[in-house]
Amino acid sequence: MSKEVKIILVEDEEHNLRLLQGMVGKLRPEWQVAGTFESVKNTVEWLRNNPHPDLIFLDIQLADGLCFSIFDQVDVQSMVIFTTAYDNYAIRAFKVNSIDYLLKPFKESELETAIRKFESFTNLAGSTLSRQDYLELLDAIRRGEKKYRKRFLISKGDGYVRLDVADIAYFYNENRISTAFTFSRQTHMVDFSLDGLEEQLDPEIFYRANRQLIVNIKAVDKIENYFGGKLKLRLNPPLDGDLTVSRLKAMSFRQWMGQ
Repeated sequence: MSKEVKIILVEDEEHNLRLLQGMVGKLRPEWQVAGTFESVKNTVEWLRNNPHPDLIFLDIQLADGLCFSIFDQVDVQSMVIFTTAYDNYAIRAFKVNSIDYLLKPFKESELETAIRKFESFTNLAGSTLSRQDYLELLDAIRRGEKKYRKRFLISKGDGYVRLDVADIAYFYNENRISTAFTFSRQTHMVDFSLDGLEEQLDPEIFYRANRQLIVNIKAVDKIENYFGGKLKLRLNPPLDGDLTVSRLKAMSFRQWMGQ
């Protein structure tokens, strides 16, 4: 990146702090570490009295409690990459909301991916997450509520574009490549299998019709009875390929359409 990036590291384990700081220094030696902190209290005090950095690496479990309370006390103006030792259902919500996270022990390749994601977001006008985005996410995690993906960051040439989920008519997988087809008839390759996408998409809007297709309810133009108790789908925009729903899923598909 052309601009100078200032970061802070919030981590209560000395070994992990040194490891993370060393990796960041290796991957982005031009970045400036404005401070390192081990607790909610110290982090809040610093943020209240200093210009907020561009990026915070933030451990979820700190010496004096969960990092979530920082957001209750300070209007954080920084992008955040969370770090955690726990890969559970709630933590996956960070990925869904385009807030990245790192699992411990840290891996250089995953750190590079997270950094590139941060750099991409800061290069997209209006794409940074607001305090309300963070608070809604944290509230959902506290209540154990599932958060569904709202957007994708798509690699295009030497940069990235944002793709809103609401604009996607369906996902089709062929030769192990997943492609998003938009209502405006654009196509974008996405870095997820259909199994991974199915977990991240709102089931009231998207349905896994078969092994190759996840469809938006608004893209289903017509449903036809097919042999063997199957259903055949007519989509808008049109799609060539396997557009059938199996006999075993036919009833649930009709129920989904009629909700």
